[in-house]
Amino acid sequence: MFIFMGVFFLLNITLLMANFIDPRCFWRINLDEITDEYLGLTCAFILAAVQTPTEKDYFNKTLNFLKTTTNHKYALALVFAMDEINRNPDLLPNMSLIIRYALGHCDGKTVTPTPYLFHKKKKSPIPNYFCNEESMCSFLISGPNWKVSLSFWKYLDSFLSPRIFQLTYGPFSSIFSDDEQYPYLYQMAPKDTSLALAMVSFIHYFNWNWIGLVIPDDDQGNQFLLELKKQSENKEICFAFVKMISVDDVSFPQNTEMYYNQIVMSSTNVIIIYGETYNFIDLIFRMWEPPILQRIWITTKQLNFPTRKKDISHGTFYGSLTFLPHHGEISGFKNFVQTWFHFRNTDLYLVMPEWKYFNYEDSASNCKILKNNSSDASFDWLMEQKFDMTFSESSHNIYNAVHAIAHALHEMNLQKADNQAIDNGKRASSHCLKVNSFLRRAYFTNPLGDKVFMNQRVIMQDEYDIIHFWNLSQHLGIKMKLGKFSPYLPHGRHSHLYVDMIELATGRRKMPSSVCSADCSPGFRRLWKEGMAACCFVCSPCPENEISNETNMDQCMNCPEYQYANTEQNKCIQKGVTFLSYEDPLGMALALMAFCFSAFTAVVLCVFVKHHDTPIVKANNRSLSYLLLMSLMFCFLCSFFFIGLPNRAICVLQQITFGIVFTVAVSTVLAKTVTVVLAFKVTDPGRRLRNFLVSGTPNYIIPICSLLQCVLCAIWLAVSPPFVDIDEHTLHGHIIIVCNKGSDTAFYCILGYLACLALGSFSLAFLAKNLPDTFNEAKFLTFSMLVFCSVWVTFLPVYHSTKGKHMVAVEIFSILASSAGILGCIFVPKIYIILMLPERNSTQKIREKSYF
Repeated sequence: MFIFMGVFFLLNITLLMANFIDPRCFWRINLDEITDEYLGLTCAFILAAVQTPTEKDYFNKTLNFLKTTTNHKYALALVFAMDEINRNPDLLPNMSLIIRYALGHCDGKTVTPTPYLFHKKKKSPIPNYFCNEESMCSFLISGPNWKVSLSFWKYLDSFLSPRIFQLTYGPFSSIFSDDEQYPYLYQMAPKDTSLALAMVSFIHYFNWNWIGLVIPDDDQGNQFLLELKKQSENKEICFAFVKMISVDDVSFPQNTEMYYNQIVMSSTNVIIIYGETYNFIDLIFRMWEPPILQRIWITTKQLNFPTRKKDISHGTFYGSLTFLPHHGEISGFKNFVQTWFHFRNTDLYLVMPEWKYFNYEDSASNCKILKNNSSDASFDWLMEQKFDMTFSESSHNIYNAVHAIAHALHEMNLQKADNQAIDNGKRASSHCLKVNSFLRRAYFTNPLGDKVFMNQRVIMQDEYDIIHFWNLSQHLGIKMKLGKFSPYLPHGRHSHLYVDMIELATGRRKMPSSVCSADCSPGFRRLWKEGMAACCFVCSPCPENEISNETNMDQCMNCPEYQYANTEQNKCIQKGVTFLSYEDPLGMALALMAFCFSAFTAVVLCVFVKHHDTPIVKANNRSLSYLLLMSLMFCFLCSFFFIGLPNRAICVLQQITFGIVFTVAVSTVLAKTVTVVLAFKVTDPGRRLRNFLVSGTPNYIIPICSLLQCVLCAIWLAVSPPFVDIDEHTLHGHIIIVCNKGSDTAFYCILGYLACLALGSFSLAFLAKNLPDTFNEAKFLTFSMLVFCSVWVTFLPVYHSTKGKHMVAVEIFSILASSAGILGCIFVPKIYIILMLPERNSTQKIREKSYF
């Protein structure tokens, strides 16, 4: 455990220190115009190892020949590596590396490959050892164009194989991957096994998902495309276009215009350029004057576009972001160049096209000053600064190629694979085959700290520096190291970026976006239409009561049972519990009405009891009037069961009390109606019906009818009793607690039974409405039942058209209205006579009225 923590601590310390010691800002001055004819030039060298030491001025003569050439930077790297090896007593002792020939454009004049001899034959100073240079193995270092390397190989394979080995320092090409077809050819450039992952990690860091891709139309381009798609699958990265450019397209001007329009005018802001398409892209931007190029170019090689005719500002061009294999920093290269070139004037040293960098502690600040100054002022300011030189990518490959040759020969000498002089070249082929075997297996760490594998079949997890290239002017270029990609970084974070350098390089706090569709904010979901790429979608609002609480969600989520979606539909809110309470204005109004009607009924009952001996009270059975008033009072009071937080007992009492109390009231009205009819229709003392009236038979109607209602209620409670229910859907954002009737059929049976009693009472009262007026209650009973039936007939459609607590309110209002109708129609006229016209409530007055 402690060992693991120690390793983790050291790794983080290493990464932290790297942020301070890595140079981040590089610059160079180029006074020569870069023209189209320079695109794709090559320079090659043939090296050999000899037993004779080199002359003191050997490298001086070599560099004096090469220092005026366009590609002399390659010669500088070559000679620097050779000098480093020749001076190293532990590597290839008693042998020296020499340049036998320079081929191609190395003299700045010659176009066709023409050899130049730099080393003359000498007698070996070592006794008993004969050295014939013509019989020794040679090493061709060619590049940077793979076509030229291929032409060299075809020539060498026909005449000199296997006595000469070819090492290419240009970009890796899949053409040379077959060891059987090219057994003596080695590519020093890495295979880019992690390049696709590095680019995808970088793109994903900035949340870009709409990318353009320009690749060569060959096997290497196809392989990179497959790898890039594989790494992009889980990152939701799509391609706005994929342009596969053939090397022959450069011959047709109409193709350049077509590609220019397709690439530059595309909807994406980020374009990846890979493989041998750089020269073609360079040519496109030199043939066509670019418009405002607000694009980010991700490359694996420095590009010199957009134009050489004018300076480029940050508002029109973002520069190029280049992924270069990570290398350790070179030490002593500046002193080597100054020594061999005999530079004394700083301005001459400045104009060398190699990249320079400032001292570590002043890198960022000096780079900022350089970007803010004009070209002339920058040149004067640079003459006063301290800086060092660095290698280009091709120079690094040349450096590694020279060291690979030295290590292969050194290992062969250590194992004494060939410890005798070769006699007149008879064993030259065998000797070179052994050299090839050691070269193929060569694995070493160069002086820069970089590991070099010559076996291309070994899969390396490469590290990359992320570089921002920028042309401040026609002659001044600048590049900044924005970060590093490494598959070995902890916590799965493959990219480590310097935020301060990104802002300094781009001039912006935030990188421009490159997306096909804007993000769908919370509250929306992504929908794809037919034919759309995975990154192109439309944002659709979430359905009702569903939410999306993250950006770019594909599906909205249902809120939990007791929660609901807010207006923005980006979060669920706890639903409020609601019911018809006394605090509710509607509940308060209904409760007040029920209380007032109950109180009024009690007052009427008290008045009737007080005036129980008056004719109007005694008429039509005084006991039935008392019973009716009491049942009406309970009808009003049962409304309170419907108000407040319900529970199981309350729910049962609501319906049972309502059904039984109303049955008693309506059956009492029926009994009074029967009494009226019997009182006026059965006037003959000899008739049997008179005995029913005298014996009080109508009074049995009440218990019989009530008993039948009790039976119906008992069945209801036994089969499906009322219970507390939760209504989550009626009112948005609220949970309504109501009493579920359990069985709607039972509830309507109760109402139907009441309707039958009311209709019976109404029918009998209607038949007796024309009887003598003095003691006739038939008209009042008729109107009371008419009001009762009208209320409950209206109740049915209104009840079914409402939801939640309003259903309860409708039921309460129907109870109050029907009860008030009976009370008002039957008892209010009598109360009016008792209290306001007492003279009419006397036997004498009644007799006078009957007489007349």
